[in-house]
Amino acid sequence: MRIIRAEDLITLVADLVIEANRVIPTPVASAIASSSQYGGDRSQVVLDCIIDNHQIAQEKSLPLCQDTGVTVVFVDLGEDLHIEGSLSQAITTGVSQGTTQGYLRASMVNDPLDRVNSGDNTPPIIHIRPIEGDTCTIHVMPKGGGSENKSTLTMLNPVDGWEGVKRAVTDTIKKAGANACPPYIIGVGVGGSFEKAPLLAKEALLRDPGSSGVSELYRQRELELVNELNQLSIGPAGVGEGVTVLDLFINPYPCHIATLPVAVNICCHVHRHASRSV
Repeated sequence: MRIIRAEDLITLVADLVIEANRVIPTPVASAIASSSQYGGDRSQVVLDCIIDNHQIAQEKSLPLCQDTGVTVVFVDLGEDLHIEGSLSQAITTGVSQGTTQGYLRASMVNDPLDRVNSGDNTPPIIHIRPIEGDTCTIHVMPKGGGSENKSTLTMLNPVDGWEGVKRAVTDTIKKAGANACPPYIIGVGVGGSFEKAPLLAKEALLRDPGSSGVSELYRQRELELVNELNQLSIGPAGVGEGVTVLDLFINPYPCHIATLPVAVNICCHVHRHASRSV
């Protein structure tokens, strides 16, 4: 069995926090640039501003957005790997250090009602996913508050089927309008249970635009939804033309015979995430 020390992961997490907040993933930048062909002058002005923002952030080592979000961390942890020490504490310390070293905004409050800021963007939201082998991959996803506020969970009737799923997604994007910073990337969780579907939707956002779906059938469903959502005439920053959704990813999961949960997790155009394996 391979052994690594939890404290050795602190710097790795800090680096990922800074990278995710400053560097736009290449597939996302390409999708934004490619989307300009589908709009007019108004949407092009917005897309040019978005692209300029990406370049300035990277060149000047600045955050892509003032909202550094809640830090969501997925850990793919090998079952043949032993972590000496507290993994959760190491991740939390890494998030704190990355926030301070990267001059990122402290966005977290210690209590949802008392609203006292924690001062270093902690605690993160941590999800451990067991995998085969002796490796550990850490994914850091800063998730902005605006897009989280417009995300939804709907408990459909099983007979609603695929058409019901499409309505749930479409209704969510219609209600979001321009308020979650389009053009969007959408994660959709279908199935599981009340708590599983939103996690499926969040995990879906680890994918990049243009990536393959869980199957050819689901990729076709994803593209079908992208096409329909881009008929809503919301567009970049809500200008009323151009691309509203850059891509959409569906994560399905088995569910109870009497249920059909559908979660829609909206992500703004920066689609921040960074990963590293040890």
